[in-house]
Amino acid sequence: MSYQHLTTRRDGAVEYLTLNRPQVRNAFNDQVIAELSRWTAATGEAAGRHDVRAAVIAGAGKVFCAGADATWMAKMAAYSEAENLSDATAMARMYMAIDELPVPVIARVQGAALGGGAGLAAVADIVVADDQAVFGFTEVKLGIVPATISPFVTAKIGISATRELFLTGGRFSAARAREIGLVHAVVAADELDAAVAAFVREILGAAPEAVAAAKALIRSVTGHPAAEVLADTAAAIASRRVSAEGQEGLRAFLEKRKPSWNAS
Repeated sequence: MSYQHLTTRRDGAVEYLTLNRPQVRNAFNDQVIAELSRWTAATGEAAGRHDVRAAVIAGAGKVFCAGADATWMAKMAAYSEAENLSDATAMARMYMAIDELPVPVIARVQGAALGGGAGLAAVADIVVADDQAVFGFTEVKLGIVPATISPFVTAKIGISATRELFLTGGRFSAARAREIGLVHAVVAADELDAAVAAFVREILGAAPEAVAAAKALIRSVTGHPAAEVLADTAAAIASRRVSAEGQEGLRAFLEKRKPSWNAS
């Protein structure tokens, strides 16, 4: 599958996606959103076959993603409300599709992740950032709101941090992003790839169906009291224990060998 604004490569069971508009700091427009949606659908299909077990999202050049580009924002300013609704719905669906991919998504962040770029960090399962990276939900500075990313941001960093960062639109450091849970590892820029590779190795050492089930489980229990989801969580572990993967994992543990999905 070919793209104008993205580059992709497959290395074994790992899918690598790079936002490839460095001349505009990898900013979004409607074409980028459409291409990201196509990539997510294709990656989801490959994940269903276990051809893909992890996905890494990066940005070309010095900046991960600076949000919406100026040309696209100029077009949006001239849109009717109905046209803006259609445009925003496409973006919201893109974020939701990435969030629901049945494989772990790792974001490799350098330079800056602003606006919608910070939204990509919010939907990623794991975020590795360089120690000089800057983040920001800057929409209110432009008279708009971080609406389509809000469910994912609030779920990831909590309502208190969301209140501060959405309402001020202020930029914040990678260290602060890690403190609030938006980022999971902060390293020097020349250590980004090694840090991403370490997370990939851990993912490939886990059972692919169990990882997909665990990711879905997180979404299903978030926001619910334990008693409300007790039956579902008990059923989830019971089904995994008797699954082919669960049985193989138990046998491998008892036989002191690597399981079949981690034979390398």
